[in-house]
Amino acid sequence: MIVKEHFVGTELAMNNAIVEEEIDFSCDPYIGLEFDTADEALKFYTSYANRTGFKVRIGQLYRSRTDGSVSSRRFVCSKEGHQLSSRTGCPAFIRVQINGSGKWVIDHFHKDHNHNFEISGEENCTPTLQQKGGTVVNSLTEFTRRPRKKLLEEANNDSSCPFGIIDFKRLRKEELDGQPKTEPYVGQEFSSPNEAYQFYHAYAAHLGFGVRIGQLFRSKNDGLITSRRFVCSKEGFQHPSRVGCGAYLRIKRQPSGKWTVDRLRKDHNHDLDSEKEGREKGLHASNILNDDADTGFVNGDLFRIDNYPVPRGGRQNHIRSEWYNILLEYFQTRQTEDTGFFYAVEVDNGNCMSMFWADGRSRYSCSQFGDVLVLDTSYRKTVYLVPFATFVGVNHHKQPVLLGCALVADESEESFTWLFQTWLRAMSGRQPLTVIADQDIAVQRAIAKVFPVTYHRFSLWQIKAKEQENMGLMGDGFTKDYEKCVYQSQTVDEFDATWNVLLNKYGLKDNAWLKEMYEKRASWVPLYLKGTFFAGIPMNESLDSFFGALLNAQTPLLEFIPRYERGLERRREEERKEDFNTSNFQPILQTKEPVEEQCRRLYTLAVFKVFQKELLQCFSYLGFKIFEEGGLSRYMVRRCGNDMEKHVVTFNASNLSISCSCQMFEHDGVLCRHVLRVFQILQLREVPSRYILHRWTRNAEDGVFPDIESWSSSQELKNLMLWSLRETASKYIDAGATSIEKYKLAYEILREGGRKLCWHR
Repeated sequence: MIVKEHFVGTELAMNNAIVEEEIDFSCDPYIGLEFDTADEALKFYTSYANRTGFKVRIGQLYRSRTDGSVSSRRFVCSKEGHQLSSRTGCPAFIRVQINGSGKWVIDHFHKDHNHNFEISGEENCTPTLQQKGGTVVNSLTEFTRRPRKKLLEEANNDSSCPFGIIDFKRLRKEELDGQPKTEPYVGQEFSSPNEAYQFYHAYAAHLGFGVRIGQLFRSKNDGLITSRRFVCSKEGFQHPSRVGCGAYLRIKRQPSGKWTVDRLRKDHNHDLDSEKEGREKGLHASNILNDDADTGFVNGDLFRIDNYPVPRGGRQNHIRSEWYNILLEYFQTRQTEDTGFFYAVEVDNGNCMSMFWADGRSRYSCSQFGDVLVLDTSYRKTVYLVPFATFVGVNHHKQPVLLGCALVADESEESFTWLFQTWLRAMSGRQPLTVIADQDIAVQRAIAKVFPVTYHRFSLWQIKAKEQENMGLMGDGFTKDYEKCVYQSQTVDEFDATWNVLLNKYGLKDNAWLKEMYEKRASWVPLYLKGTFFAGIPMNESLDSFFGALLNAQTPLLEFIPRYERGLERRREEERKEDFNTSNFQPILQTKEPVEEQCRRLYTLAVFKVFQKELLQCFSYLGFKIFEEGGLSRYMVRRCGNDMEKHVVTFNASNLSISCSCQMFEHDGVLCRHVLRVFQILQLREVPSRYILHRWTRNAEDGVFPDIESWSSSQELKNLMLWSLRETASKYIDAGATSIEKYKLAYEILREGGRKLCWHR
């Protein structure tokens, strides 16, 4: 049997050729066929492929969201995808899924191929797994006798090469050639796993040994990779050339985003090659292709890095190459339909990296609702197929509104910097007031660089994941005290004092996680956030995912665009319904207060409900003047029967400015019950205009631009007017095209408008 004709699957079959029970390889695949292991399913599909005349590659694996264990695997035709010219996008595959009894069952099977089969005379030799006992397949020794040069040529030209290995042709020669600047040591820092791998590979090439990718470990909370091992190529005993060498280097991800060597073993149990041979071996990667026939597998587990190619310059890319062609074609089509459609692709050393896009509607929405920006990268919670991120805001109905989409190539500072700069360029250069995004150091630095005056609040899901990860070891008592400190402190002094008591009580003064969280307290502790505008997004809740379950990090390529369009249309239909309801229905007044009638007339239904609730609650509070000097006065407002619930309201009669210590208006943009109680005491019959935010009003999208002087340039204002007119014209055109009569009417109105605008001279 010739290994060349059986690819990774046959190599695994050879490595596991000692079998204990008979396996029938004569039948064709069918849905419901059971196997004891995923490896057994791969052997079966490889045997079927050999008989049919095609080759097999290892496809995606999927993990459980609950415990991170592998729940299903795909084995595909070697011509699947379009990454290489030899591939044709063949759809043939099987998928096996583990069931409750621990068996692996075929649940998806696509039989048809889109290319000719390649049957040769050597195909008659298929894996013989029907032997019992300990007989080893003879083809294994035949594989080891094959010339190294031939192996390299086949590996470089063959479509299976990208699976399970790093393509060293992509690495810069100067990083691999020659002696590394230093030997590895515990505590050594790298900016990425790829940088660490390149360093260790150069070190290995200098000493004369080969390197393989070892185990990776993921967080049980969010599925993110926390550590990686790089091992000597002679580690383990899966192949006769391996001798169980214990040399390895392990890197661990730090809270700062850096990767640090935390474990290292330099001693080998075998002779090393000469320096010259070692360098040649490193440059040509023959250690991987010759000694490691099962490089598609890491310590018995499937590991595919084809999804994450390493381009020149050391940056990883989590976007599979076929996504670019399909999405770029889609973007170009959208541009012909929507002149406001914007898209951009990051290019790094000639390689496509991150992608960003936003349609005209999103760009116009940003001009009205771009003051609060949420970067949703919750795809990182799980093992993902596509790193799909969304930019989301909050509209005047308090609904999530899409402000842009992205595929994030990697989680580096460079990637996020490009992403924010591109979003800013697409949105006329107006920076948001606040951003809710992850707390990774790369994200923090990118926000500080691109949005220097924007307030960065950490994503709640990441805060909660860190809390679960760290507090599980500290006991229920600590958790209770911690939550009391974080969520019930009313002043900065109270928070600091309670935090210090917490550290002393549980002996955690040197705890690294608590140190970091205290240093960044202004970005996540509610006490520090309540004075900053977040459009009412609660501090103890996350904004709902814009696309919900319809579109997420597990969505396959062929379903991505249809689901994206359905999800977007669903959200916009919800917005249209709220527009209709706000225009055609009026809520019932609950009081005789003039401010209630005023706000019913101005606010959308959703925002008026918030205001009305605060107005009704204010009747349960008492107010007392506690200070007065000139036009300035202060009132203590407390709840009837509860002396503990009290706030101070400050009023300036000279300019009708008012503020409350609860800071609800600063955070939500709607006046609180305490202020409304003071209005009643002062017999103010209208809410001052400065406290009616235009973004919450019925005409927020009607082309009315308050605070024109706040726009930093005439170009920004021109862009806003352009998007507003485009959006209005789009609705006008849609209505005018519904019938011939409406078309004629719309056309006459346009002509009349054109005369007033002096279109015709």
